[in-house]
Amino acid sequence: MELDHIAVIVSKEDNMEFYKKLGFEEKTRFERSRDFVVFMECDGILLEVFVDPNHPERISGPEAKGLRHIAFVVKDLEDLEVEIEPIRIDF
Repeated sequence: MELDHIAVIVSKEDNMEFYKKLGFEEKTRFERSRDFVVFMECDGILLEVFVDPNHPERISGPEAKGLRHIAFVVKDLEDLEVEIEPIRIDF
């Protein structure tokens, strides 16, 4: 298993300065209907940063600001014998 990426939600683009100070560099970005997403990389670690001032402040909704998800690459998910949520397609 290997780490694929870490996703976080921030309220404004200025918040990405924190990650830049850690050494992350912007690789690509794209706009969606309600936010925009920026991919940043440092030493082989990929961040997926969702920028949107309208997400709830903290643990009050399914996608509050802060950590959104951590994604791993695995060879065979069924062999892990772990319970997983269905893949969301409501975005």
